[in-house]
Amino acid sequence: MLDIETLPLFSQCFQHTILVWIPCLFLFCLSPILIFQITLEKNSPLPWTRLLLTKLIITLLLLIDAFSLLILALYESITVDITYTVDFIYPLMYMFLMFLISVFIVACQRFGKVTSGGIFLTWILLLICGLPEAYWWLSQNTHPSKLTLNGTPRFILYLIWYSLVAVQVILFAFADKPGQDVYKRLHKQENDSPEKLCSFINRQTLWWFNRICAIGAKKPLEVSDLYSLNPDDTSAVLVPRWSSLWDPAVKNFMNKKKEAELESRNNSSRRGSATINGGATGTTPLLSANVDRIGLDYDYGTVTPSPLSLPAKVPSPPSIIWRLFLMFKWDIISAMSLKCISDLLQFCNPLLLKHLIAFTEDAASPLWVGVFLSLCMFTASELSSLLLNHYYYLMYRIGTRVQTCLTATVYKKTLRLSNGARRDRSVGEIVNLMAIDIDRFQQITPATHQYWSTPLQISIALFFLWQQIGISVVSGVAVMLLLLPINFFITMAIRKSQVAQMKVKDNRTKMVNEVLNGIKVIKLYAWEPPMESVITNLRNKELALIRKAAFLRTLSDMLNCASPFLVALCTFTTFILLDSKNVLTPQIAFVSLTLFNQLRTPMSTVAELISQTVQVFVSNRRLVDFFIADELEDYVEKIPTDSRDDDIIEMKDASMAWDREIGVPSLHNININVPKGQLIAIVGKVGAGKSSTLMSLLGEMERLRGHIGVHGTVAYVPQQPWMQNQTVRHNITFGKCFDEYFYSRVMDACALYQDMSILPMGDITEIGEKGINLSGGQKSRISLARAVYQNHDVYLLDDPLSAVDSHVGAQLFLNVLGPEGMLRNKTRILVTHELSYLRYANLILVMQDGKIVSEGSYAEMIKSGEFSELLEECKVQQEDQLQKQKQEEEEIAYSSEEDEEPFVDESEFGENLLGTSHMSTVSGIISRRRQYSVSHNKVKRRRHSTVASLISGTDIQHRQLTGIERVETGRVKLIVYARYFKAMGLILSSFFVFGMIFSTIASMLRNLWLTDWSNDNAASIASNSTGQTHPIGIRLGVYAGIGFSEIFLMFLGMTSLLFGGIDASKNLHSPLVRAIFRAPMRFFDTTPFGRILNRIGKDIETIDILIPYNVQFFTQCILQVTSTLIIIIISTPIFGVVVIPLAIMYLFVMNYYIGTSRQLKRLESITRSPIYSHLSESINGSATIRAYNLVQKFSRISENKVDTHVQCRYLNYVANRWLSVRLEFIGNCVVLFAALFAALTRDSTSAGNIGLSVSYSLNITFVLNFAVRQISKLETNIVSVERVKEYSETPTEAEWRRPGKEPPRDWPSEGRIVFSNYSTRYRPGLDLVLRGVNAEIGAHERVGIVGRTGAGKSSITLALFRMVEAAEGSISIDGINIAEIGLHDLRSNLTIIPQDPVLFSETLRTNLDPFGDFSDAELWDAIDKSHLRRLVEEFPLKFDQEITEGGGNLSVGQRQLVCLARAILRKKTKVLILDEATAAVDMETDHLIQQSIRTQFPKCTILTIAHRLNTIMDYDRILVLDSGKVREFDSPRNLLSNRNGLFYSLASQAKLV
Repeated sequence: MLDIETLPLFSQCFQHTILVWIPCLFLFCLSPILIFQITLEKNSPLPWTRLLLTKLIITLLLLIDAFSLLILALYESITVDITYTVDFIYPLMYMFLMFLISVFIVACQRFGKVTSGGIFLTWILLLICGLPEAYWWLSQNTHPSKLTLNGTPRFILYLIWYSLVAVQVILFAFADKPGQDVYKRLHKQENDSPEKLCSFINRQTLWWFNRICAIGAKKPLEVSDLYSLNPDDTSAVLVPRWSSLWDPAVKNFMNKKKEAELESRNNSSRRGSATINGGATGTTPLLSANVDRIGLDYDYGTVTPSPLSLPAKVPSPPSIIWRLFLMFKWDIISAMSLKCISDLLQFCNPLLLKHLIAFTEDAASPLWVGVFLSLCMFTASELSSLLLNHYYYLMYRIGTRVQTCLTATVYKKTLRLSNGARRDRSVGEIVNLMAIDIDRFQQITPATHQYWSTPLQISIALFFLWQQIGISVVSGVAVMLLLLPINFFITMAIRKSQVAQMKVKDNRTKMVNEVLNGIKVIKLYAWEPPMESVITNLRNKELALIRKAAFLRTLSDMLNCASPFLVALCTFTTFILLDSKNVLTPQIAFVSLTLFNQLRTPMSTVAELISQTVQVFVSNRRLVDFFIADELEDYVEKIPTDSRDDDIIEMKDASMAWDREIGVPSLHNININVPKGQLIAIVGKVGAGKSSTLMSLLGEMERLRGHIGVHGTVAYVPQQPWMQNQTVRHNITFGKCFDEYFYSRVMDACALYQDMSILPMGDITEIGEKGINLSGGQKSRISLARAVYQNHDVYLLDDPLSAVDSHVGAQLFLNVLGPEGMLRNKTRILVTHELSYLRYANLILVMQDGKIVSEGSYAEMIKSGEFSELLEECKVQQEDQLQKQKQEEEEIAYSSEEDEEPFVDESEFGENLLGTSHMSTVSGIISRRRQYSVSHNKVKRRRHSTVASLISGTDIQHRQLTGIERVETGRVKLIVYARYFKAMGLILSSFFVFGMIFSTIASMLRNLWLTDWSNDNAASIASNSTGQTHPIGIRLGVYAGIGFSEIFLMFLGMTSLLFGGIDASKNLHSPLVRAIFRAPMRFFDTTPFGRILNRIGKDIETIDILIPYNVQFFTQCILQVTSTLIIIIISTPIFGVVVIPLAIMYLFVMNYYIGTSRQLKRLESITRSPIYSHLSESINGSATIRAYNLVQKFSRISENKVDTHVQCRYLNYVANRWLSVRLEFIGNCVVLFAALFAALTRDSTSAGNIGLSVSYSLNITFVLNFAVRQISKLETNIVSVERVKEYSETPTEAEWRRPGKEPPRDWPSEGRIVFSNYSTRYRPGLDLVLRGVNAEIGAHERVGIVGRTGAGKSSITLALFRMVEAAEGSISIDGINIAEIGLHDLRSNLTIIPQDPVLFSETLRTNLDPFGDFSDAELWDAIDKSHLRRLVEEFPLKFDQEITEGGGNLSVGQRQLVCLARAILRKKTKVLILDEATAAVDMETDHLIQQSIRTQFPKCTILTIAHRLNTIMDYDRILVLDSGKVREFDSPRNLLSNRNGLFYSLASQAKLV
């Protein structure tokens, strides 16, 4: 055993020089860094607590102690002749060291620094370096005869010194209490992170994170349980810092680009002149129209092109990577230092192993040498682990900061994109930039230092190998060099596949996004199969590319895993064959093997690094292209309003285009001057340029020439209302402070109170995505209310009344837009198809083909006959409305006075706000009350209760419609793993398991064979014998054979997993898509699209790429840990004693961690969805957001969502580091005990076995940590399978086809529809929307369906198509109960022209005929009859013209006509439903549509839900609904004859009677 007597004693000279200089020089060198850290940020001074005072006092006592040593040396120099210079120097150095530490303690107190790592490490070094002297003094005291009289004071002083240093180590392990302002600032929230307030050692071991782990072990974590982000990690700090670096660079690039384009044009012009001078002919172009071709068209002229004719050099775009480096340079440099030291420490162990093997072979060596070597191996490993963990912590933190900065930049850029740039990028592509490309930047950040670290590690390993085996290492280097070009070519192929894959992925995401947006129309048309096949085909292309890239990556991985063996084989073979004297001893074999194993990590990371670099290269290019894309030009001159301003809107010679590159103006020479407070009406046919005029005033178009000026603030009401996934109130206030009185006036004027009574929670009811749970009329009125509530100066109104019923439209015009409305003192530009309102306009503009063809007042236009054609169709509406209004106002006089009183005093506030008169406010509110179908008091109670609910319900956090995303808690169920492996296929799974297990066994056999070989050689050397058990040929042959078998088996396993993973992806994606297409509409009503896109995007990508590698690495880790423990126990059986306690520790830490990690990952997933939902929502409403000047506000909302996500992600990374620190400690204990037991049992264990045991144990530190991280990654990523499975099991709607219950081939033959006591609701738990409807519609009958908002008109449509199922009763068509047949049998035999004209980003042909059932002749016929021939003939590709996302390259009216063409193609239909189909078109187009319907569907039963009552006045019968019940059902004549009837009331309000 260990003999104390044999322990060495260092000389006093060594103790007082080297061991004193080490801590002193350490602090002296570190001082500049400490000064920089302390003074970098000044906080309030720390309070002088007991802890801080004790630290300072003990430091001063140590200074006194050192001073006493100096005095003692002086005394000895006087009394004793022999003194040494060092006795004077080392106390002075200690004094200066203590003085410096005291200064730093005071500086930390002054600058508010709670801890200092440099000072703590100095105390640690003092403690360690003082240990030999402490041992020396103790050895002197055990023999009192050795202790001189003069030595006693020194012994006492050293005892005090060393004791106080030990105390300081303990004290400095605790942080000081922060100053009050810091404490208050950091504790303003309940869950502020203690990270910044804890000590250096606490931060290194991440002890502060224990509380989160404790909570995670007890219960599922929630976001509220997590620590808040540190201020430096929040968007509020990071985004401004990033913007200050990035924005000027982009601005500079844009300026240079414009200069280059200008220079190119000038060069082109000069070249044209040169051509003319050189003898241009009539066919020679004088100027090249295409700037890109300048410099290539030399053969056009006769003059050799001069240098002037060459194009200007296009500037290179700014670098994202360089500016990220500038932003985080100090963190990056710190991390680089840590990584460098950690890498160097890793190579201590092979050298120590060399000495340990030498120790075991030398029986004369004292035992303490072996113990010391074991402790050194442990210390080197543990220090390397701690440094590497802190390196990863810093780099992952930088990664999250990069994500925050780039996400904010993508979001802001999205809201600034020009129309041309936006047209080229779908919502899916932009979401992918945020979801995929930025994530790749974040993922590569921790690996960036591998670019220099990998060559460094390889170089050091090769240097030591050269020392070990000399020139033979060259053969190994040759193998590695041979693998590099192979890896390079593989990487190029991977890159090519990934670029193609990203394009396909973008298309797939875009298509899914469009399908989700148009899911209602797809179901109504029964178009699910073709849409599903489009997505499936894109998916198959994507999988083919993934398979190719994954196979190449697997090949690369296999080569890199095999490279250490191949290098070892070549090196050992060369070493042995080079010289017969070269013998493979345990020392040479296992030190070399350890170094080869250390080569494995950097060489395996080469492939990973190259792969990640390729991905980031692609992502970087995509991001840069996006960031430098053209932005909207701020051409509108915005001037604050002034009472002296005459014209508040000015347009002079303005020619505008949607895309500058196309150069075709959409508006030609527009001249408009709008005086303050006027109402300007813009009319014209579909596609005339009405909406474009409004968009040009908002700055949404490209200015070709002219001037536009707008005085004051602008409010915009789009033709298609944009709704946020927020409450009704939030959508109306739109970020403005809530004012109860003004809000109630706006609600009343916009006729929203009745709707609030219908909605389940009044105005705090949540609106679904895209307003999915509101009717078109409700969305339109909320959009109008939003504009009115903003109280701006100028109102741009894009046909806001088209989606509401005619009587509601008249009410809105009267109360809001007209001369007596709330906006009467505002400047209003109204685009309208309702010509009955034109008489109230101050100026009317008639537009055609992007030009103003006539303008003037109503009287002037009538007199000149300029728009007699437009007015011809609305003669009915042009009756004397003024007289009607007077009648209404006279009726108000009958209202009771007590209803009037509450509003009289309050109206002054409104007058100040909007300039409304006292009486108009009162009469407006009361007249609106009168029009409700309930009593005055009921309305009043409802309104006040609504307002009360607004206040009381403000803090309601739960989401009523969409609900909180479900989070699975607890461990991932085994069924999820089973589902994944089942999706892989049993055969491939078996091959994978077989290949991996047997390759590990082969690896163990190879190393055991090497052990036997080296032991054989060692025995031969020891006995001076030349004979060997086996010839060298057999030894090498068997070693090579086992090694190549290992490679083959590994390749078999990895390839099986690869193909199995692709099969799993396919088998999981297909049911998901199938389930989404078969889900009922209520699923889409209650599920934000962001969640579905997250499943189809991020989760499927995880299943595609990450999970197969997680499974591979996890399996390799488990097998490697098992094989390591087996090898160590075989070599040193006593090691089995510590396996159990280490295993218990390992399992305890693992279980403690995995629950937390799993929940953090799940929280990370669900906090990611709102980011994408908000982005998608903002893209759709970008024009509205810009119009209201709310870009900054919406950017902050996005940043807050990103902060919440990063909070979960950052803590997940911290959890990984927390785990690594603890597991690597356990792994280092394995190294310690393997080496220690090898030293203790050297008598009974061969050198070869010891070498094998310790070399294997050196790998376990990394593998243990990697294993748990892979378990965690696998568990967290397999959650994607769980999430996909959740949506794959979504309850489906009824079967599409029912075998045996198909309707007759010619069904419906007549179109008779019978409602028998029919009732329905949208979702279980909600109120009935149709109640006991009984109606019989005859064959070929034309029936109009009317009613107020919420009456149930659209519900009739949904019921006919079984979008909602019956709660009671039935619907029969031609005697067949529609509930008994398949959905597609029903829907494909009915035809609808829906309210929202949805188009897909496919060709026009696919939009018309997705099944390919019709010929070109039939398509042209349908286009003719839907009045689109002129438009289609203008398309270069005719029917193969691509429609942009959402039909963006067509106007709303043109989209509606495309929907009409779809209906015309389905000629065989006998039932046609028009769901407010003509709301978005002008009166003339409406007339044409109605005419087409009459001629094309003469023998059809037609049901029309109409806003314009005049369109259905010639119908056979009219069905009047109210509150889901049939109130009236008769011919228009009979209904109008009943003056007390509901229809008469509606017609009266629409000015038809």
